[in-house]
Amino acid sequence: MTVTSAWLSPDGQTRADTRANQIGALTPVTDIKGRSGVLPGSEGGVYRVTGLWLAGTTGTMSGTVGVGRAVVQSSIARGAYPVAVTAPVPLTFADGDALYGRIDLVVLRIYDDEVDGSGRSEAAVEIIRGTPSAIPSAPTLPDVSLLLFTVAVAANTSTGSGGIPWTTASTDLRPTTVPLGGILPTRSDDTATGGYPGHYRDITETLQRWSGSAWVPYPKGLGGIAPAGALTNGGYTGQYRDSSAGQLQRWNGTAWQPAVPGPVFAQSLDAGSTTSTTYTAALTDTAVTALTLNFTAPPSGSVIIGLGARVYTTSSETTTAHLSPQVALGTTVVWAADDERAASGSGAVSKSVSTQLRLNSLTAGSTYTVTAMHRSTSSTVTCWFDTIYLRVDPIA
Repeated sequence: MTVTSAWLSPDGQTRADTRANQIGALTPVTDIKGRSGVLPGSEGGVYRVTGLWLAGTTGTMSGTVGVGRAVVQSSIARGAYPVAVTAPVPLTFADGDALYGRIDLVVLRIYDDEVDGSGRSEAAVEIIRGTPSAIPSAPTLPDVSLLLFTVAVAANTSTGSGGIPWTTASTDLRPTTVPLGGILPTRSDDTATGGYPGHYRDITETLQRWSGSAWVPYPKGLGGIAPAGALTNGGYTGQYRDSSAGQLQRWNGTAWQPAVPGPVFAQSLDAGSTTSTTYTAALTDTAVTALTLNFTAPPSGSVIIGLGARVYTTSSETTTAHLSPQVALGTTVVWAADDERAASGSGAVSKSVSTQLRLNSLTAGSTYTVTAMHRSTSSTVTCWFDTIYLRVDPIA
């Protein structure tokens, strides 16, 4: 039969019928198969999962797998095998090889003579011994088995040599499973996809929802602000988070940016000069190659650019020193330096000059660079610029 019922029907209920009809018994993986795993829970709710824990005995090659419950999913026809371990299971690992280390598996394994011809019909906790090698790898997981732990057995390891160093040799790989609709508590390295859009899991203290293609942090569902440290990447454009520095940030689809861009500022206190009659970012007699400032265009696409300096023209009252901003998006100049947008001054006595300008039509969220550009109106007169500054303020 291809359609089975878990109820006692006139045509008889087989063991496979019962297993295949575990509706709601475990986290779905497909429309008919579920996720194999240990049922989570602990005394007092302190830990994510304590069932089927491997506890090694210090100084020996022995350990014990504790009590717990699990479900092992097989093929569609065979269904899912529910298992309960009601008493601790002792295990003894073989001594290490004389030359090489190996990796053993601790598994919960299903034997079903009706299907596999093994002559056994039971669940068992077993050790699957690995092959010693200079670079050991884990052996193949047997069919219809649930991997619980890996245990590294170094060369020459034995009870006489101090046994297995359990705190470093064993690796917990127990997956978890919960009833349909439950929130799945899982390990940080779990890469399994969700079973359906709206499926939830708890991972590294973050609640996530399966969108149909990715696990999305739960703040999306709330429209709330994700706490500091909860997100590396945003789940959707327009999501907000509190940064580790206490700054409110917005995910623009590729990067976190300040949610409310504030003013940005740059300055140079090292005086420099030029005789160039065309605008140049570079000045002589200074260690500052060019004074630049990056800013993110706000949602309005408009900013106020302020700039200024202390200027003087050597031995000339008629030559003018111009300081003007140049704005670029990447390598494209969107606002060239121009005398109409310059802070200007002349005279052999230094004086402070400044100006503020409004720049519109910027692409919101894009990063622009403003550069301080300088020129003299005479190629024979040296113009000096000191205490140069740039400031950009977003306009709401």
